[in-house]
Amino acid sequence: MASIWVGHRGTMHDYPGFSPSVDAEAIRKAIRGIGTDEKTLISILTERTNAQRQLIAQEYQAAYGKELKDDLKGDLSGHLKQLMVALVTPPAVFDAKQLKKSMKGTGTSEHALIEILTTRTSRQMKEISQAYYTVYKKSLGDDISSETSGDFRKALLTLADGRRDESLKVDGQLAKKDAQILYNAGENRWGTDEDKFTEILCLRSFPQLKLTFDEYRNISQKDIEDSIKGELSGHFEDLLLAIVHCARNVPAFLAERLYQALKGAGTDEFTLNRIMVSRSEIDLLDIRAEFKKHHGYSLYSAIKSDTSGDYEITLLKICGGDD
Repeated sequence: MASIWVGHRGTMHDYPGFSPSVDAEAIRKAIRGIGTDEKTLISILTERTNAQRQLIAQEYQAAYGKELKDDLKGDLSGHLKQLMVALVTPPAVFDAKQLKKSMKGTGTSEHALIEILTTRTSRQMKEISQAYYTVYKKSLGDDISSETSGDFRKALLTLADGRRDESLKVDGQLAKKDAQILYNAGENRWGTDEDKFTEILCLRSFPQLKLTFDEYRNISQKDIEDSIKGELSGHFEDLLLAIVHCARNVPAFLAERLYQALKGAGTDEFTLNRIMVSRSEIDLLDIRAEFKKHHGYSLYSAIKSDTSGDYEITLLKICGGDD
């Protein structure tokens, strides 16, 4: 069965001649030895797909009575530890944990919430919600509700429901109708009818939205982005702009997130790790191409100049090549 977590534009592919027991044993040796053999850990975990890593983790548990992720946590530290643990975590569980971290402690990381909820498909969202409940015994919706408010909360909850239409068919009449509704809800009235924006932007398919934005331009002589910026504000505005960006081009949206994570002083490893790991089997090749196109240098070189040591080596292996 084709996994809903695997696309055709990833940098990671099934390792030929894969043997979970051979890998589990090599990892055990790398961890048990005097001083950890990071090179072995990195080469195994970055040259297997997530599905293969799950099989290694099962084998490891069966052979040594320990969770692979716990042994990695106990043996590694810092950003490398977080990255390696991310690699051995099933995708839906990984996203669930990232969502939890975005809402935990002081302040909410709205950008991470927005990024995950706008870029995952409806089918992925359903699996993430199940994983969230399994891990935390609380529904994702309840946590979003208690951590956010207003129109931003409403829109996030709609996205978290995984009800966005996934069909690739577009309906020209509907696009015209929706464009008119958006125009009437914003530019064409005093005050803004936020619910209409939420409904259309959170439920229509991306191809359908693209057509709707073209129609919107015909009606209003403005880009939908400009209207959103003029009519809305705060995190709700950020969220809707993210949806528009994703409807037009998901890899370009994620490339921009990576650029922000890597530019200037300091690195946003939370974002960097999440995008590199979660898109490594989906569209990281396209993200690399968009990064290069928009910034004139490669994602590979940006990672190289911004990170160091085994953490850098691991990220570069996930990146899969220079452009």
